[in-house]
Amino acid sequence: MRVGFAGTPEFAAVALQALLDAGVTVPLVLSQPDRPAGRGMKLQASPVKQLALQHGVTVAQPRSLRLDGKFPDEAERGRAALEAARLDVLVVAAYGLILPAWVLTQPRLGCLNIHASLLPRWRGAAPIHRAIEAGDTETGITIMQMDEGLDTGDMLLEERLPIAPDDTTASLHDRLAALGGRMVVQALTLAATASLQPRQQPEAGVIYAHKIEKAESQIRWDEDAAQIARRLRAFDPFPGGLAQLDGEPLKVWRAEVVAEAGQSAAPGEIVAVSADGPVVACGRGTVRLVELQRAGGKRLPASAFLQARPLQPGERLG
Repeated sequence: MRVGFAGTPEFAAVALQALLDAGVTVPLVLSQPDRPAGRGMKLQASPVKQLALQHGVTVAQPRSLRLDGKFPDEAERGRAALEAARLDVLVVAAYGLILPAWVLTQPRLGCLNIHASLLPRWRGAAPIHRAIEAGDTETGITIMQMDEGLDTGDMLLEERLPIAPDDTTASLHDRLAALGGRMVVQALTLAATASLQPRQQPEAGVIYAHKIEKAESQIRWDEDAAQIARRLRAFDPFPGGLAQLDGEPLKVWRAEVVAEAGQSAAPGEIVAVSADGPVVACGRGTVRLVELQRAGGKRLPASAFLQARPLQPGERLG
């Protein structure tokens, strides 16, 4: 079976590595164009492109695959590359580009997507973040037959994964990526013998995982303590939580719920300080801030942060 691969970030690179380790023939990889990154803003290849080149796999990087879009010449080159690859199936994982109808039908078996949620819950761009933010206790991977909708295709395989109380997007991402790689190899094995059994997604339970916006990082101290703690875990490693201390930005990376109710201080007020971290009043309950970062500084545990910048009860975080 000749398997193409379309993906860009580390989540997708884990799946591509799983395919290569399984001995799958991968004649073509699609990945987004190189982007400026780092302090020098030099062009940097995506994790998927870097891995493909290490294994001698041909890489195409069109800015669009829409033949009637802004970059028709690049789309045409992408089509030529896909046709030349003579694919049986195209595996897609966090590619970042919309696949038009001609791509979905070009491979003999169509396109299979590795989606990091239990569909139809958390369709869209940020399923891992939104599951943690919402307080879900489990998530998983769905291998889906792609259609022209947004994560609306038939489900082929599904496996559940518990969300631990201390999971961040980073830790959950790594477990889901490994699971997705294993499952897509399984899906291709079943596809080779026509053993996959598509299931239509149920209409009930559809929720969209909208893209994470940087503006969401602003901590709203008038929210419940549990909600604030969950959002900080969901926004680690990006974009983190943002507060203000003496008019300067303060990143908050991790917080623990101290009390879910029973405080009378104004939201954002520091009500206690210990070596474990400052305790801050919320709209309902309190949280202890356990990992902090000043502008231009490093992420620090609260004990180290307080040595450099002591905090006192009564101070207010904006």
